[in-house]
Amino acid sequence: MRNLAIIAALFAALPLAAQEPTPPPTQKPTLEKPDDAPATPPAAAVPAKPAPVKRAPTSSEGKVIEEIVARVNNEVITRSELEHSKVTAEEDAKQDCQNRCTPEQLKQITEDSQKNALRNLIDQSLLVQRAKDMSISVEPDVIKQLDQIRIENKLDSLEALEKAVESQPGLNWEDFKNNIRNGLLTKKVISSEVGSHISIPKDEVQKYYEAHKQDFIRPEQVALRSIEINTAGKDEAEVAELKKKADTALKRIKDGEDFGEIAKRYSDGATAKQGGYLGIYKRGELSKQLEDVVFTLKKNGLTEVMETKQGFLVMQVLEHYDEGQQSLAKVENEIMDKLYGERMEPALRDYLKTLREQSYVVVKPGYQDAAGGSNSEIQEVSATPEVTKTKRGHKKFLLFGKRPADTGD
Repeated sequence: MRNLAIIAALFAALPLAAQEPTPPPTQKPTLEKPDDAPATPPAAAVPAKPAPVKRAPTSSEGKVIEEIVARVNNEVITRSELEHSKVTAEEDAKQDCQNRCTPEQLKQITEDSQKNALRNLIDQSLLVQRAKDMSISVEPDVIKQLDQIRIENKLDSLEALEKAVESQPGLNWEDFKNNIRNGLLTKKVISSEVGSHISIPKDEVQKYYEAHKQDFIRPEQVALRSIEINTAGKDEAEVAELKKKADTALKRIKDGEDFGEIAKRYSDGATAKQGGYLGIYKRGELSKQLEDVVFTLKKNGLTEVMETKQGFLVMQVLEHYDEGQQSLAKVENEIMDKLYGERMEPALRDYLKTLREQSYVVVKPGYQDAAGGSNSEIQEVSATPEVTKTKRGHKKFLLFGKRPADTGD
C-alpha cells in the first residue's frame, strides 16, 4: 500500500490561506498523453512529519509536559505545535514554488510563512471556538472527507483507514479526525461571517474589464478538468473493472451530477481534490489526440472515455476561449474571483482582529505573534488546563451586524 501522503498533509494545521477561494494552479499538472505517457506511475510523495500528539501525564511524571507558548481563551498552543507549523510552512513553500523560485525567493517565502506561524495557529483556534459558539456541526462533512481519503488511498473501509493512520509514526486517529473537523469548522465560520458579506457588483466587474481589456487578449485556449482512472500494473480483469468505473463516472455526469464532485470521488489524478482542474491549455500544449478532441468542444463539453497508456481519461472543457479579445461573458467569473480574493484578505483580518478583542489571547514572552497579541508570562500547566475566565466572557455575538432577512444565512 502506498504511503498515506494525503493523510499526513491533512494532519498538518490548516493555514488561513487555505480558506480563501483556490486560484487556478500556476503550474499546470503533467497531463497523461496517449502517445507518450510513462509506463509506471510516479512514486508517492513522502508524508510530512506529523504533529506531536499530546498525552496526559502519568502519576510518576510532573504536571508540565509541554511548554505553552500562547493561550486563546481556555485553549493552549504548545511549542511543539508551533515548531511543527513552521516545518509545514517550509514544506508548503517548496511545494508552491515547484522549482519556479530562486533560492532567495524560496527563503523569503519560507521566512514570511514561519513568521506568521503563531498568528495562524491563534487565528484557527479563535475560529474553531467561534464555530462552537455558533453551534456549527460538521460531523457529516467529517465522515464524507474521511471516506474521500479512504477512496484516494484505496482502502475498503473506514476501519482500514483508522489502522492505516495509527500505523503512521506519531499519528493518532482521534487527533487526525479532530484536525479535519477543525479545518471544516474554520471554513464554515469564514464563509458565514466573512465571505457572505462580500459582494461584487456587476458594474464593478464591467469597470475592471474595461480598464484591463489588454489582459484579455488571448490565443485560442481551453480550460480543462479531468477524471483519470489509473490502470498501471493491473491485469486484464482489473482493467475491465476500471473501464466500468470510468463509464459509470461519465454516466453520472451526463445524468446531471457535478463533474468536480465526481472527480473528487473517482479520479486517481493529482488534481482530484481540486475537482480535477488541470488549467488552461493553448494549441500545441496537449498531445494531438487530446487536442483534436477538446478543441472541438464548447463550454462544459465532455469527452467520451478515452484510453491512454496509463488508464482511462474523461475530460470536460470548462471554457473555450476563441483567439483574440475575450468577451466580458467569457471572463466574468475570472474577474469576480480576483476581486473577491482582494476583498477577502483584509475582511478576514478585520474579522479576526475583532475576535481577538473579544477574547483572551496571551503570548509568552520571547514568542512573536504577528497579529499583535498581548505579551505576558504564561504559567505552564498540564494538557487539560484549569478553566480561566475570558476577557469579556465567551459569548455568542454577530460581528458584522444583523444580516438582511433575505440572505437566508
